[in-house]
Amino acid sequence: MLFSSYTFIFQFLPATVLAFAAARRHSPRAGILVLAGASLFFYGAWRPIYLLLLMASIAVNFTFGLWMEDPLRRRAIGTFGVVLNLAVLCYFKYTGFILDSVSALSGLPLPFAGVVLPLGISFFTFQQIAYLVDIMRGARVERDIVSYVLFVSFFPHLIAGPLVHHAEMIPQFKRVRTARSAALAARGLAIFAAGLFKKVVIADNLAQFVSPVFAHLDAGGAVGSSWAWLATLAYTLQIYFDFSGYSDMAIGLALLFGIRLPVNFRSPYRATSVVEFWRRWHITLSRFLRDYLYIPLGGNRLGETRRYINLMVTMLLGGLWHGAGWNFLVWGGLHGVYLGINHLWREWRGEASGLIARTLSWLLTFFAVVVAWVFFRSRTMAGAWQMLGGLFGFEGGSSPYAPPGILRLMDLPILVGEEQLRLIGGGAVALALGIALLSPNVPQIFGYREYRRAPEPGAFVRWRPDAAWALFTALALSSSLFGMWQRLEFLYFQF
Repeated sequence: MLFSSYTFIFQFLPATVLAFAAARRHSPRAGILVLAGASLFFYGAWRPIYLLLLMASIAVNFTFGLWMEDPLRRRAIGTFGVVLNLAVLCYFKYTGFILDSVSALSGLPLPFAGVVLPLGISFFTFQQIAYLVDIMRGARVERDIVSYVLFVSFFPHLIAGPLVHHAEMIPQFKRVRTARSAALAARGLAIFAAGLFKKVVIADNLAQFVSPVFAHLDAGGAVGSSWAWLATLAYTLQIYFDFSGYSDMAIGLALLFGIRLPVNFRSPYRATSVVEFWRRWHITLSRFLRDYLYIPLGGNRLGETRRYINLMVTMLLGGLWHGAGWNFLVWGGLHGVYLGINHLWREWRGEASGLIARTLSWLLTFFAVVVAWVFFRSRTMAGAWQMLGGLFGFEGGSSPYAPPGILRLMDLPILVGEEQLRLIGGGAVALALGIALLSPNVPQIFGYREYRRAPEPGAFVRWRPDAAWALFTALALSSSLFGMWQRLEFLYFQF
C-alpha cells in the first residue's frame, strides 16, 4: 500500500485516524494498540506472508532484549542477535547477488530461486540492530511489547524510513497525553500534501526523462551527450524529490497522531562539500552509519590511515545496504573516495570561503554527486559505463537512443517532437533544480521543531493555520490526486 495511492488516502488513513481518535478517548494504551494493529495491517496488505517475517523479527528481537537484562550474558546475546539479524537480511537481500557473482567468476552454474525482497527489511532490521547494540551499551530494556511493536512497525516510517531510535520514539508512544490538536493535525495534513506533491507532480513527471534512457543503456544501447545529461540530471532531482517527498509525508502522517519523526533532508544539493552533503542527505542513515559502524571501527581515533580505511568501509557497506549489486558498491566506494579527498583538502586548505571559492566548491560537489548517481540508477555496470561515456562525449553501444516523442503530463500523453521533448525536459530539470536550491525545506516552512535551531537561514515563507494555507493544501492535494493515476512506486520502496 503506497502513500500515493487512493486506497491509502481515502480508505486506510481516514479509518486509522478515526479509530485512533476514538481509542484515545478511552485510554492512551488503546490508542497505541490501534496504531500497532493498523501498522501491521498496512504491512500485511502488500504480501501477507511477509507479515509473519516482520512479526517473527519483532518477537525474536524483543525477547533478546529481555534476556539481555542479565549483565553476565548481555554481550553474548546481543552479539548473537546482531549476527542473526544480519544473516536474515543477507539471505533475503544478498544471496542471489553473491551466488551470481561467484558463478560469474568461477564459471560454475549456481542456481538460486529468486526470493521477493520483503518491504522495508533494511529499515526494520537496522532499527532493531541499533536497539540491541544500545542495550549492550547500557540502554534501558523495553518491557512493553506493544510499544516495541509500534516502534518497529509504525507505518509512516516502516517502508522507507526515516531510520529512528527506540529512545526517540517509544517515550512518545507512552505519553499520558499525546500532543494532539486541530492545529497540529492541520500542520500534519499540509506537510503530507506538500510531500505528496513533491512525489507525484515533480518526481514522477521527471521519471519519463530518466527510465527510458537508462533502460536503453542497460539493454546495450548508446546515448548522445544531450540526452545523457538530461537523463542524469533528471534522475538526480527525481530521487531527491521522491525520497524527500516520502520523508515529508512520513513526518506529516506521524503528526496526525501526535508523533514527531526526525527530519531526513536539509537541502542536500546546496552542499559545498561531500562531507556537508552527507550531513544533509538521508540524515538518519548517516547517523546510523556513524554511530553503529564508523565509530565502532575506530572512527578517526586510530590515526589518519585508519580513518580513511574506516570511511571507505563505512561507505562501501552503506552502498551495499542500498542494494545487492556491484553498481551500489561502486556508488558507495565513490562517496568513500570523495569523503577521503574532502578531508585531505580540508586539512591542507581549510574550508572554502568567499563567494567564488564557495561557488566552485558547490559546482565540484554537485558534479561529483551527479556522476555517482549514474551507478546508483543503472541496473547494469555496462549501462553505467555507457552513460558515463555519453556524459563525456564518448558514444558507443549498438544503437543510439531515440526518444518516443510522447510527453506525459500527469500521465496524459501529448505528442511532441524530439527537440521539443528535450527542451521541455531541460526546462523541467531547471525548474526542479531551482526549487531544490532556492526554496526552503518543507519541514522548515512548517516550523518543524528541528528547524528552530537549524543553521539554515529562516524560511521566507511560513505556514499558518489560516484560509490561505488551507487553500494551498487543497490545491497541492488535488493536483497530486489527479497525477496518482501513474502509480509509480517510491524509489526506496524495496530497500
